[in-house]
Amino acid sequence: MKIRELKKVLIVGSGAIKIGEAGEFDYSTSQAIKALREEGIQTVVVNPNIATIHTDKKFADKVYSVPIRTEFIEQIIEEEKPDGILLGFGGQTALNCGVDLAEKGVLERHGLRVLGTSIRSIELADNRELFKTTMQENGIPVPKSKKASDLESAIAAAREIGYPVIVRVAYTLGGQGSGVAFDEAKLREIAQRGLAYSRIRQILVEEYLDKWKEVEYEVMRDQEDNCTIVCNMENLDPMGVHTGDSIVVAPSQTLTNREFNNWPRKQPATPLPTSPPNYLSATHFPNLPTK
Repeated sequence: MKIRELKKVLIVGSGAIKIGEAGEFDYSTSQAIKALREEGIQTVVVNPNIATIHTDKKFADKVYSVPIRTEFIEQIIEEEKPDGILLGFGGQTALNCGVDLAEKGVLERHGLRVLGTSIRSIELADNRELFKTTMQENGIPVPKSKKASDLESAIAAAREIGYPVIVRVAYTLGGQGSGVAFDEAKLREIAQRGLAYSRIRQILVEEYLDKWKEVEYEVMRDQEDNCTIVCNMENLDPMGVHTGDSIVVAPSQTLTNREFNNWPRKQPATPLPTSPPNYLSATHFPNLPTK
C-alpha cells in the first residue's frame, strides 16, 4: 500500500500513564499525527488519557476516549473503516492490543493493514524465546537462557544456568515484572510475578551480566532495508543499575576507536525479519567488565 492510497489511519494510544509508558508516547504520537496530516491523511486516535497533547482537537481529526481493548477497537474499526492502523506509538499497551486483534482475526476480517512495525516484528521483539532464536540465527551472541512457562521449569533453568540469573518477562515494557535472583527463594518470587504479568505466561531465565558495560546503538531503517546508526550511547553505570536510574551519554565515552568502528561491521549482513520502516534500539554488551 502506497502512501497516496491511505485516506484514514487509526492510531492506538498508550492509555493511562504508567511506568515505562509516559510522555515519550504522547510526543511520538503527536509527531505521527503531524506527519500524516502533511500527507493529507485523516487520523483517528484511540486513547482514554485526556491529559495528553495528541488527544487535543488541534491534532487528531477524531479521538475516542475508550479503554485500549480489542472489543472497543473493533467497534471503532467498524465505525470508521480506516485504511491502516499504527501500533508503534502507544507503548506496550498498544502493541499487546494489536497482537490480540491479529490473533482474534479482527485485522484480517476488516482488511486492515498494519503500518510500520508489523505484528510479526512485535512478536519477534516481545516474545523472549523468538527474539533469542532470531539473534542466534543471525549470528548475534546472546547470554545463556531458557524459557519457562511455569515455576518448576524456571527453577530448573536457573539451576542449569547457575545463579545469579535475570528473569525477563514476555510482552512487557520497561522491565515490568522482571528482576534479578541470586538464589532460589528470590527466583520463586520473581518468576511467579513475571508469569502473572506476561500475556502469554512466558518468562526467560537468563545469565546475569552484572558489571558489564552497556552500550546502545540507535538505528533507523527504511522500507528499502537501508539502515543508518543515528548515534551510539553509553550508560555511565554498568549493568546492574537500571537505565532509568542511570545517566546515558551520547556518544559513548570509554570505547576505543577500534571497538567503536568494529562492532557494527561485525554484525551479519542478513536483514533481520522486521517490517520497515523501523526504529530499532540495539543494545550491545561488550565483554569489557568495569571491574
